Order: sequence, then C-alpha cells, then structure tokens
Amino acid sequence: MSGRVRGWLALTWRERGQLLGLLLALPLIHLAVGTIGYGRTRRWLERRSELAVRHVASAAQRADARRLAQLAEIAGRRGLVRVTCLRQSLLVHALLRRRGFDPELKIGVQRQGDALDAHAWVELEHESLDATASPTSADWQGSTSRR
Repeated sequence: MSGRVRGWLALTWRERGQLLGLLLALPLIHLAVGTIGYGRTRRWLERRSELAVRHVASAAQRADARRLAQLAEIAGRRGLVRVTCLRQSLLVHALLRRRGFDPELKIGVQRQGDALDAHAWVELEHESLDATASPTSADWQGSTSRR
C-alpha cells in the first residue's frame, strides 16, 4: 500500500472532510491572490469570516487548530496546485475566525546569508500553529495582523 493511501486511511473521518475542503479551497485562494492580489484577497476573506462574538480557545481547540494547519500544509503540498505558506495561512486564519477565535496572521522575513527568506504562519493565543518551522515573532522580522 502506498504512503499516500496509508496516510489517508490514518485520518479520522473529520480530518478527511477537512482535508478535502482544504484541497478545494486552496486553489481558489491561490487564484485570488494571483489575480486580485494579497490585500484584496485578505479583505475579502476577512469579510466572509467575520463573527460578532469572539472567544478564547481551549487547549483542545488549540490542538484542533494545530491539526487544521497541518492539514492545510498537506493540502498545499499534495493538492491540484502547490501553494505557499502565505496562501495556506490566509485560509487557516479565515477558518479559525469563522470558528469564533481571534487568530493572528504573521508574515516575516529572515536573513539567510545573503538571501532573505519569507514565511507566513498563524498564531492562536500567542502560540504558533506551524509545526514545520516553529516560527516565533522573535525569529522573524515582520508584521502581525489580527483584524
């Protein structure tokens, strides 16, 4: 059995549904950023994910949010189009806002020798949801946005 099939079978039904939704949504985010730009895409997502009531995430909800970010990273690597961390973070940020949380979208740059490395990630309750790079605001110079 291939690794992809084993990975799919290891997911819960809920995670499979989330992954399928992410696989469908990420190409749309990619297309939107490519055609109307980051700023307009972000404003559109924020309008679509606005809820009047915000609440603090419990430990279990933060764990679910970390898993959502992991699934978005998988969908970004394995989907119809490979998408960047920025597009993944935009979608995770919007989905968490729809759940009533107040996530922060972080965008930063870091010097790697003569080159600059850019990265985007989402934090919830001041905790990074990005398991791959474990970025912190101290490691990256950049911007934070709650909106």
